[in-house]
Amino acid sequence: MYYLSHSRRQIERAGTSRAGPAQARSAASSHHAGVAVLAAKVVLAPGFVVGASLVARRFGARIGGFVGALPVVAGPILLVYALSHGRTFGADAAVGTLFGLVSLTAFVAVYSHLAGRTTWTISLLAGWTAFLLMTALMSTLSLPAPGALVLAWAAIAGALVILPRAAPDRGPPAPPPSWDLPLRALSALALVLALTAAAGWLGPRLSGLLAPFPIIASVLAAFTHAQRGSAYAQRLLRGLVAGFVAFALFCFTLAVSLRSLGIGAAFALASGVALLTQGFLVSRALRARATVRTAASPG
Repeated sequence: MYYLSHSRRQIERAGTSRAGPAQARSAASSHHAGVAVLAAKVVLAPGFVVGASLVARRFGARIGGFVGALPVVAGPILLVYALSHGRTFGADAAVGTLFGLVSLTAFVAVYSHLAGRTTWTISLLAGWTAFLLMTALMSTLSLPAPGALVLAWAAIAGALVILPRAAPDRGPPAPPPSWDLPLRALSALALVLALTAAAGWLGPRLSGLLAPFPIIASVLAAFTHAQRGSAYAQRLLRGLVAGFVAFALFCFTLAVSLRSLGIGAAFALASGVALLTQGFLVSRALRARATVRTAASPG
């Protein structure tokens, strides 16, 4: 779902810059990487949507958003790139993913602002439009890892300032229908397959721009909006944006450590940094939630 179009263009260049056997090996490597990336999306995206939805039901919308922001899908994809094309390629892909967080933040900001005024369908289409426009803009930029991290964090901070603050829920929610989780998983799978099919006739340039499409964020936002209302969806999306802080640190850590530490150590370090950061943010949110409930309780 995240911004890997830079990596895709690098794969294309790698496949055309060598001749003879070297070109054939590069093309085969690119093909295998593409299959592995698709497999990761097909397996992980639906499962992660279900997991984040269950967390939101148990601990609230904001905590579900934090979980939805973890790099559970993008992380394995970056690992595939590093294993298939080398540490330098993987580090560059991690930098590209930082640009993608800006596009994802634009999607969340537009959806959240429209959620209280219109239906989930219009909010989703407007969010996708904002995502595509921002992705086109980000594809023209070239920054080192620290600059990309600053840009991503600036977008996250700006979104947290402008996102609407929804009122807390009043009373327990109605139980979701039995078909809810299977349909969420199928919707995520359908988006993955649709984007993959579109790549076949859109060409490498446009399909590259579609690589970071917000599959998980779209499913979580649309289903939450339709079933629980705009306020609950806005709280989930605020948690999602806040969780992008840890995601950005994951990508930055990979970008600066892959070349020197190696693939295993760099991914272990990046995962540890992301989990520690997200754990800290979730614990703060849970304490704030408990404080609000204590203050609201009678006596």
